[in-house]
Amino acid sequence: MEKLTHHVFICTNERPDGHPRGCCKARNSEEVLKAFKEEVAKRNLKSQVRAQKAGCLDVCEEGASVVVYPEGIWYGKVSPTDVTEIVQSHLVEGRPVQRLKIPGK
Repeated sequence: MEKLTHHVFICTNERPDGHPRGCCKARNSEEVLKAFKEEVAKRNLKSQVRAQKAGCLDVCEEGASVVVYPEGIWYGKVSPTDVTEIVQSHLVEGRPVQRLKIPGK
């Protein structure tokens, strides 16, 4: 087995309806997770990239939120349509997607 180059955590935390901070699950994080898994598989990156669901990443207002290690790059307001760009630019080319980065993270 090859050594992983990236570990991608997608928050799928769910809070009660009306919670003032909201939650990633209500912002389509399950679909974001599915899109990451599909894109990684499509590009034959499964031996290098692990995409998995995570509990609360505590940036609820920025959901759907994603963090990529080892760099520790945090993305916010990620939609399923952003995933192809994140995989190509960040995971393949090594260039984080600036427009989705969470300021101060």
